[in-house]
Amino acid sequence: MEAGDPIADLIAATARSDRAAFRALYSAASAKLFGVALRILKDRSEAEDAVQEVFTRVWLNARRYDATRARGMTWLVAIARNHAIDRLRARPAPTEDDTAIARLADGTPGPEAESIARGEAKRIADCFDLLEPARAEAVRGAYLNGLSYLDLSRHHDVPINTIRSWLRRGLQKLKECLDA
Repeated sequence: MEAGDPIADLIAATARSDRAAFRALYSAASAKLFGVALRILKDRSEAEDAVQEVFTRVWLNARRYDATRARGMTWLVAIARNHAIDRLRARPAPTEDDTAIARLADGTPGPEAESIARGEAKRIADCFDLLEPARAEAVRGAYLNGLSYLDLSRHHDVPINTIRSWLRRGLQKLKECLDA
């Protein structure tokens, strides 16, 4: 196993049927895998189902992971991506009736939903304002734009471990702010 890859360590422990390691792996990777699935499937419910199926596959196939070929998170993201693409391909093609119905349905939110959404967006923006600008930009880049640690490291001209710290601390601050 590659030193400094806690995800790889958790996958190896999962391969030995270690349930605690599997729970820790789920906690560490599920949000990222959900983001991958949601970006591809564009449906929250289907992305949630896909992530559960991915973790079932990980539990059953963890022994196939080879730490010399890829980092742990890279392996998990590849599984999630491939599974989401498979689900996308399995969707039935829309028929003319489906498109006509879609045109009839008014998918716009009502005034109450818009008001709530604006309030939540303001809360999130206010919490982002509490972060230093570079750190806020890094969090947005990683979690809203899907940039990698390497991309962020190059963009901000700081080491990758600094980016990891920025993201971890930034998310902690955002969580504290939103929970307050």
